[in-house]
Amino acid sequence: MVPVNATSAVILGLLHDGAATGGDLVAAAERRLAAQGGVTRSQVYRELPQLVRDGYVDAEVCGPGKRTSQAYVITPAGRTAFAAWALAPAPADSVRSAAVLRLGFGAHLKTAQRRKIIAAAVAEHEFALAEHEQCAKDLRGEGDAFAASAAEFAVMYERAVVAWLRTYPA
Repeated sequence: MVPVNATSAVILGLLHDGAATGGDLVAAAERRLAAQGGVTRSQVYRELPQLVRDGYVDAEVCGPGKRTSQAYVITPAGRTAFAAWALAPAPADSVRSAAVLRLGFGAHLKTAQRRKIIAAAVAEHEFALAEHEQCAKDLRGEGDAFAASAAEFAVMYERAVVAWLRTYPA
C-alpha cells in the first residue's frame, strides 16, 4: 500500500460520501474544509490520476454530449489507505501568522507601523471569523457534526487571534 499525503486523504475522505467529479470535490472541500485552508483545484486534479494509478479510486466517464467528465469512486483499497492515513502519527501542528511574525519584531517598528499591521490583521481575522461562523452554522444545519466541529475550531482560533491583537502593546 502506498501512503497518501494530506491532499489525497482529503479527496478519499470526501469520496466516502459518494461518487464525485473533480469539480464536485473542489466545491465540497471548499465548503467543508475552509477552516483548514481547503485544497485548490490544481491540487485535486494533480492527485486524482495518482489515486487512480494506485488503485485507491476508480474513474468513470459521465455526462452526455461534448462536455464529458469523470466521476471518481473510492475503492476498498482507498478506504484502507484513508484509514491508514487517519491513524498514522500526525506531524506536529504549527501556527504561522504573518502578523504575529511581524509583530514579534515590534521593537524594531514605529508605533504607526505596528498599528497599521494590527488594524489590517484585525480586519482580516474578523472577516475570517464571520466566514467560519457561517460555515459552522451551515454544516451544523446539514447535520455534519464532525465538519462543523472543525469549523468551530477555526471560529475559536480566529477569536483568539483577534483578542490577542487587541491586547498587543501598540
